[in-house]
Amino acid sequence: MNSEKVGGILGAIVAVLVLAIAFAYGPIGQMGKPQKQKEKIEAPAQPAPATPPVRGPVVREVPQ
Repeated sequence: MNSEKVGGILGAIVAVLVLAIAFAYGPIGQMGKPQKQKEKIEAPAQPAPATPPVRGPVVREVPQ
């Protein structure tokens, strides 16, 4: 057995291991997993229009 053949066999073993781990942990969609329940999204209630805060008196002329 020459070193190229040994390297090829070891490379194939590593590739199979990496693919197996990627298949086990990778995002493959819903394959083999239970379907997620979708929550009902209710529209938030319209808030009452807020009244502006009471403002103080407006001074138009500054006494000198």
